[in-house]
Amino acid sequence: MTLHDLRGKTAVVGVGLAGLGQASGHSEQEVLAQAAMAAIADAGLSLKDIDGITTCSSLSPMWAMSVVEYLGIRPTFVDSTMIGGSSYVAHLLPVMHALASGQCNAVLVCYGSTQRTATFNRADLTRVRKFLDPQPYETPYDPPMPVAAYALAASRHMHQYGTTRKQLSEVAVAARKWAQLNPEAAMRAPLSLEDVAAARPVCEPFTVRDCCMVSDGAGAFVLTRSDRARDCAKKPVYVMGNATAIWNRQVSSMHDLTVTAALESGKRCYEMAGVGAKDMDLAMLYDAFTINTILFLEDLGFCRKGEGGAFVDDGAIAPGGRLAVNTNGGGLSCVHPGMYGVFLMVEAVRQLRGECGERQLRDPNLALVHGNGGTLSSQSTAILSALPTL
Repeated sequence: MTLHDLRGKTAVVGVGLAGLGQASGHSEQEVLAQAAMAAIADAGLSLKDIDGITTCSSLSPMWAMSVVEYLGIRPTFVDSTMIGGSSYVAHLLPVMHALASGQCNAVLVCYGSTQRTATFNRADLTRVRKFLDPQPYETPYDPPMPVAAYALAASRHMHQYGTTRKQLSEVAVAARKWAQLNPEAAMRAPLSLEDVAAARPVCEPFTVRDCCMVSDGAGAFVLTRSDRARDCAKKPVYVMGNATAIWNRQVSSMHDLTVTAALESGKRCYEMAGVGAKDMDLAMLYDAFTINTILFLEDLGFCRKGEGGAFVDDGAIAPGGRLAVNTNGGGLSCVHPGMYGVFLMVEAVRQLRGECGERQLRDPNLALVHGNGGTLSSQSTAILSALPTL
């Protein structure tokens, strides 16, 4: 079996969300379970049908065991690989292998976080990581991570390619315009280019509006073999390709601050799917910071290196622009509870099923989903299709 043989053999048959924004009074397991049950019901399945699971957490290295116990399932396939925010895109290929081999029949991919309202919050986690997961070339200098890492990449891109403050703002404004069409988005107030630039400075060249929000939230989706997917309740969305690449852990170890491992994950994903950037109707890109979107548009082949700023100018990735990017409002305006990858998948599936209401694209067929983890560290790319063959 080759990777090409796996193309289109697995489908997403259910998606679910829960606790977006603030989930006061709920634990991470509780919101995760709510999203999981919503995804299972969306597929027309029941919990007893689930015999595979992938999940991970930034707080617990044994998170999968806790989730299995909480849900009361006994899976024959488990993957709890933790590579940051890209994890829930990177989990796709192992699931595709497990389903193709017959190891399992229905896999639940699920994530939940209450980092905004929990007693132990994101600030606490950042402090603990300095002791539990120190970065030898960075931690001794105590930079404000992760924002300092992404600000460094943005500064270099601006210096090397002439990317402007306005172009970074374009990314944030486009995300907000999509969020205004999404009733589930947490931040829907009007936002102008001037608002972004004049917002509270965080880390040069970023203001607070260049940074993803800190929210609660949970997301889940269910995968089955494509032959079984036709019997589920909703229109299947087929996985045509998936690839993951990691070149570094610390941003200080990047060979080039303007080039990410998305260059590799994208290339391998396109090869598996047999399509290219020009074929995409939608791009769901992990926008932890405004520079992410610009870097990934370049590395994933939507424009040449150094042209990402020009590509997003004048509302080009906003509603009505040349390319639909982050149609839910992204991590900048919709939801970002620590790890965002699962929400990229949910929005792409909903768009390909035609379920997005006011923000719905016209007859989309192909969606690119790209997850990012760490500080421009792990990169995972997936291509989803509304059709079983291309």
